[in-house]
Amino acid sequence: MAQKNITSYALFKMGFSKSTYHSIKKGNSISTNTVNQLCKILNCTVSEIIEFVDDEE
Repeated sequence: MAQKNITSYALFKMGFSKSTYHSIKKGNSISTNTVNQLCKILNCTVSEIIEFVDDEE
């Protein structure tokens, strides 16, 4: 969001759910539909917003 100069307020105005936003900020899991919605709003690819972290390390 910072790289695209989009605030959370702008994200909400574009139709992104406040509860989903706050859930992500808390580190909760999200659906592929949510990832798709973020990619459309931010005009980016999945790899730009998601990073795989192996929790077994």
